[in-house]
Amino acid sequence: MTTTTAALTSAGQGITARDLVPPAAHAEVPASVRDRDPIAILERQDADRVPELVPIRHGRMLASPFAFYRGGAAIMASDLAGTPDSGLHVQACGDAHLANFGLFASPERRLVFDVNDFDETHPGPWEWDVKRLAASLEIAARGNGFGRKHRRAIQMAAVRSYQHAMLEFAGMHELDVWYAQGDVHEIKKTLKDQLKKARRKAVDKSIAHARTRNSRRAMGKLTKLVDGRQRIVADPPLVVPVRDLLPPEELARFEAKIQRLLHSYRKTLQPDRRVLLNKFDYVDMARKVVGVGSVGTRCWITLMFGRDDDDPLFLQIKEAQRSVLEEYGGMKPDPRHAGCQGKRVVDGQRLMQAASDIFLGWESTEGIDGVRRDFYVRQLADWKGSANIEDMVPRDMIDYGKLCGWTLARAHARSGDRVAIAAYLGDDATFAHAIAEFSAAYADQNERDYAAMRAAMRSGRIAVEPDCR
Repeated sequence: MTTTTAALTSAGQGITARDLVPPAAHAEVPASVRDRDPIAILERQDADRVPELVPIRHGRMLASPFAFYRGGAAIMASDLAGTPDSGLHVQACGDAHLANFGLFASPERRLVFDVNDFDETHPGPWEWDVKRLAASLEIAARGNGFGRKHRRAIQMAAVRSYQHAMLEFAGMHELDVWYAQGDVHEIKKTLKDQLKKARRKAVDKSIAHARTRNSRRAMGKLTKLVDGRQRIVADPPLVVPVRDLLPPEELARFEAKIQRLLHSYRKTLQPDRRVLLNKFDYVDMARKVVGVGSVGTRCWITLMFGRDDDDPLFLQIKEAQRSVLEEYGGMKPDPRHAGCQGKRVVDGQRLMQAASDIFLGWESTEGIDGVRRDFYVRQLADWKGSANIEDMVPRDMIDYGKLCGWTLARAHARSGDRVAIAAYLGDDATFAHAIAEFSAAYADQNERDYAAMRAAMRSGRIAVEPDCR
């Protein structure tokens, strides 16, 4: 089959899907969402988490409707399972809200902008990621006090950016799509004319701050000298050294398990990166609370040193559970990942991101409780940065939404049939208007769910600890 014939076939599939599931149908929010119990979904997740950390998760989610939304990927996955589906699937992020995009370093030490959270990645409908992003923009805009007109403009800008990007990627060669990335230098040039001087300075400040976030900075924040050796400092309940969690007779055995994990996971890295990692020796480890929706899953950080005590490397070893797209959204599991959810996360991240952490890999091991669990490994800090959503004015959120829309389209174009998706979307604004309607309705539902969680707190159904970050 020639390339031209393949493209025509894909375009035909997209047009057929458009006839079967018109883009306007995506405005629909299933009536069934009003009848389901959002707290029951969270409780099912909580059952397999560290019990003493679950109240922290609840406290973080109760900070605002947007924080609740961030932690409610499972709730939305269960809701999206009842929405129209074009049948055109991609490697989906599964949790593509606007706070899960950000800055980090490529292996070539260029600062790039990309999706940066893949705990829920799984093959699934591309529309689900678009709806997750668009609804997050609506909810964040409400939290910032924006009026309906501004919120609508933000929605339209983000979804049209996704649409136009997909149309652009549909016409590109395979290698050009694969090499496309959100290089921060190029993004700044693109936005330069749109940004006022003060806002350009804010962007420059965020970029400069991201470049300082590395293992050396983490060492200064997380460690201190103990008996002449650098050790991770306790900051309970957020950071708890493993020596404070286990009695001496169990500590050595568990640290040996983690060191074996760090050794065996290296087989999932490229050979040159194994050589680099072999130059670092294990020093200390701690349990660390991260994120909002992830709170309560097992997450460890390990301090390692290379040449000397001024040559640190922090690795994060984070538990990988079933994707909410599989568990609540009805997506079929990928048989390649049946043996390790960590591999699912890593494979999805490498497929969706233009550039991934050089130490990204996976492995399984027994936890403190003796249960074998799946993990993925990456650097704790490598030029990571994120937008300050609460300080955004409408124009900022429009620009940021456009950037997220382009980035999500690029991620989807790498794994899905971009020609079919572009043909489905077309070049009119029907789909964007539908998603804007969906987002407004889903934001209303999110507020009802948030109120339900507050009621569950007041009734004592769920335990809550205040956010102590």
